[in-house]
Amino acid sequence: MTETQTKTSTPEFRAAANAMDGLREDLFRHAFAYRPLPPLSPEGRFIRRLPEGLRQFAVWTPHALVLFAALMVMVAGFASWEFRVFMGLVPAIAVVLTLVRPVAAFWGSLLATLFCAVFGSGGLWHPAAFVAQMVVLVVVAARTRPRTAAWMWLLTLLFGVSLDGGDPSNTASLAVLTALALLVVAVVQIRRDAEREVRDAEREVTVQRTVTAVERDRRTLLEERTTIARELHDVVAHHMSVVAIQAEAAPYRVENPPPELEQAFVTIRENAVAALTELRRVLGVVRAEDYEAPEAPQPTLAVLDGLLDNVRETGLETEKVITGAVRELPQGVELSAYRIIQEALSNTLRHAPGATARVEISYVLGGIGLRIVNGPPTGLVKPSPGAGHGVTGMRERVAMLNGVMTAEATEDGGYEVAVFLPVPQAEREPDEPAAAPGAEPLPYKKAEQA
Repeated sequence: MTETQTKTSTPEFRAAANAMDGLREDLFRHAFAYRPLPPLSPEGRFIRRLPEGLRQFAVWTPHALVLFAALMVMVAGFASWEFRVFMGLVPAIAVVLTLVRPVAAFWGSLLATLFCAVFGSGGLWHPAAFVAQMVVLVVVAARTRPRTAAWMWLLTLLFGVSLDGGDPSNTASLAVLTALALLVVAVVQIRRDAEREVRDAEREVTVQRTVTAVERDRRTLLEERTTIARELHDVVAHHMSVVAIQAEAAPYRVENPPPELEQAFVTIRENAVAALTELRRVLGVVRAEDYEAPEAPQPTLAVLDGLLDNVRETGLETEKVITGAVRELPQGVELSAYRIIQEALSNTLRHAPGATARVEISYVLGGIGLRIVNGPPTGLVKPSPGAGHGVTGMRERVAMLNGVMTAEATEDGGYEVAVFLPVPQAEREPDEPAAAPGAEPLPYKKAEQA
């Protein structure tokens, strides 16, 4: 390895090379770039508290301060030096330049200092040049990053030490004052950046929480739809199997059936089997790998008393009230009504321990109404938080049957679920009885379509 390669590979040499690259990047490359100072945000911490009329002027406060500093530089030059117009005007131009070209303003302030030193008297740093250099360093440091401010301070110090041979105390005073000012600016910048990062982090957390909530609701919705699809699969598959079996057995119940009738039943059976196969193929995909179809039939309102006995054993006092003529409804409606009551009572057990519940079922001509209401929690057991699955599942079942539903808190601190499930006329038996004369349908609140 050669000596040159050894030098270039040392950490010291690499650090020096990186420092020179930083110097070129901060103060030489794009030195004359146009970067106008933007106004303050009208939604800032202090500006937003001002009246509307003052707010539009307050956003230009930094520009006004820079122009005021340029005016002070001109006053200092006019007051003490020969060629007063130029002694004040040239440094002031460098100060004003910080509003549009900050790095160029730094180099301009050094040139203005040389100009004042050559055509003025009393050494390198006189009042106008001294004030102008301080203002430029502070403004440019506030508009750039701390590394750029450090390079400007160092170059200013080298500039003063090299040219201010007569009275170096002025350079020392400038170095101390600008170092303190730049330190304050750096602290303010670091704090501002930290606050911005905190706000960005809070905003990101808020976005993530929103996305998580949306995904959780979507997952809950899909899980409930999957459960409903499984249950409907079992219900419809049962009926299609019955149709296929009855179509196969029907010709044997008639003595010497005509060939046309036999063929009609064969066609019915083939279509039922084909529909059952297609149904299992399409809806079977929603079953989990470990899901096993229940051997018992799906529950209906006929077995509701068993459910109420179970919840009473857990300590939930439940009352059942039925109005109207009790009749058998389509199995999908019966299953959904049972599941809605079951979920509403489960929510009562979780969220209102010690409360009492009332289940009202109203059979009317157009369908069935449900109302499950519970009182406020009165037990010593702390209510358990829920994941929001219950109400979502009930709304999905109601929406599937084109019903309406409300679920809201009551005035006494309890909770009420009111549902109406319509039964189209085509799904009723011809001899299905209507509601008993004089029976009042279950009142339920008009709500949005679920």
